[in-house]
Amino acid sequence: MSAMTWILATALCMAEPTAEAQTAPPVRVLLVTGVDYVGHHWKETTPVLRGVLEKDPRLSVRVIEDHEFLASDAVFDYDVVLLHMKNYDPTKRADQVRGNLTRFVRQGGGLVLYHFALGAFEEWAEFEQLAGRVWDKTKRGHDPRGPFTVKITDPDHPVTRGMSDFETDDELYTCLGGETPIRVLATARSKVDGLDYPMAFVLDFGQGRVFHTPLGHDVKAVALPGPAELIRRGCVWAAGREP
Repeated sequence: MSAMTWILATALCMAEPTAEAQTAPPVRVLLVTGVDYVGHHWKETTPVLRGVLEKDPRLSVRVIEDHEFLASDAVFDYDVVLLHMKNYDPTKRADQVRGNLTRFVRQGGGLVLYHFALGAFEEWAEFEQLAGRVWDKTKRGHDPRGPFTVKITDPDHPVTRGMSDFETDDELYTCLGGETPIRVLATARSKVDGLDYPMAFVLDFGQGRVFHTPLGHDVKAVALPGPAELIRRGCVWAAGREP
């Protein structure tokens, strides 16, 4: 066997999915969108985000363009709820939406919050306990859109294990508020005030797992390799699997 043949054969063997990955059912992700801040073009970013996620063959994504769907018991058919939305009108079935989402995570479901989902459900004070951090209007919103480095600050967590610092081109959010205990996995330093802000963090809620990242302003920011890998890993981990 030539050296090149050996290298190719080795690479193919390394790429083979494990027996567990081949037999385990897919992670069912419910991507909830359909409304957002006018500067966030969810109709453009949602299909890109879905494509990014499904590059991991373990992830199967269904898109729902109405967050009121969370009031339905059908939400319990999924492993992960991914919020990619920001509602401004009050939720019509607020009690059912809040109750279902809380029970879903508390009973072991995964919750993933993406970009401005930290501003979802403003009228729900307890949402911070689920999200870890929420939009604080008293804080500066974000740095001007541009390139910055995301630093992996917790290389021992399953989501970030093996990941290196990466470059992105995005909005560096500085408006996260809250006191709920979180485990910060990655940060970025603001070019405006020189402070570090969380770009990815996790928390436990009951038996469930929550992954939260404020990255992902637009199509470019969604599709860059570093952020794409981070959100894939976050969804797999939130579902209780090993990223």
